[in-house]
Amino acid sequence: MTHREHEPPARCGPGRSSVWATGNRPAALQRRGRYNPTSVDHPAKMLPAIAAHAITAYTRAGEWVLDPMCGIGTTLVEAAHTGRHALGIELEPSWAEIARTNLELAARHGAPGTARVHTGDARDLPARLAEQGWAGRAALLVTSPPYGAMTHGRVRTRRDGAGKVDKWSHRYSPVPEAAQLAYQKPAVLLESFTRILAAARVLLRPGARVVITTRPYRLRGRLVDFPGQVTRAAEAAGLVAVERCVALLCGIREGRLVSRASFFQMVETSRLRREGWPVAVIAHEDVLVLANPESAEGPA
Repeated sequence: MTHREHEPPARCGPGRSSVWATGNRPAALQRRGRYNPTSVDHPAKMLPAIAAHAITAYTRAGEWVLDPMCGIGTTLVEAAHTGRHALGIELEPSWAEIARTNLELAARHGAPGTARVHTGDARDLPARLAEQGWAGRAALLVTSPPYGAMTHGRVRTRRDGAGKVDKWSHRYSPVPEAAQLAYQKPAVLLESFTRILAAARVLLRPGARVVITTRPYRLRGRLVDFPGQVTRAAEAAGLVAVERCVALLCGIREGRLVSRASFFQMVETSRLRREGWPVAVIAHEDVLVLANPESAEGPA
């Protein structure tokens, strides 16, 4: 199964489009038949079209892609479908197992690429993988940090027949909270993310691109520049910022944007507007593109 929106016209950069039309099809349709139905239980899934766009923009067929926090394996599945190979690391065994089932499904669909999932902590596992022959193999890293344990999930409202707002699949698996980034305070989360990216560099070839998707979030009504914080964390890991793109979560129809805002966004936006805040729903992911330096030396 391939989708036209998975094939970008050109990569970002001077003179090229930096807006990715990745939301033309709803997330559920992007995953339908391509992913195991249990995949929807993950509270923070990357949109498949975003992963596919990044992979086809920054790699060639046959190259390796890395995701050190691969979750249900979206990066790996899309890499396999586009003829790339992929390596994933996932802390939680339940998600790692779902990622493997998604890769088995991709293989049954005839995906030409291959992928492997390793279960473990991405802060120390890359060093062991490097000793096993994976050092300097990946041409691209694609990943996304969590926003917190309570900002995702699935819901049923009165509109769906529920007596109240029912929420589920909004918690990560019960691993120790010290290890799960989603349960950490923002400063600690960013420090841990820096450690993950720094550790992953041993698996990247010189000049490899690193694509991180993220977005701002609201805290007590105020917009937090999480993409800016993540950029600084990545630079602290020794990576060099080279581009910043936008991946649309909304659709485009007859020149107009089609909102695909989540239930939580709509509720929060409505509440803030009633209180007089001039806010709008977020309709895109910030795509941070960085480079692994050509030499071993990078920013401190």
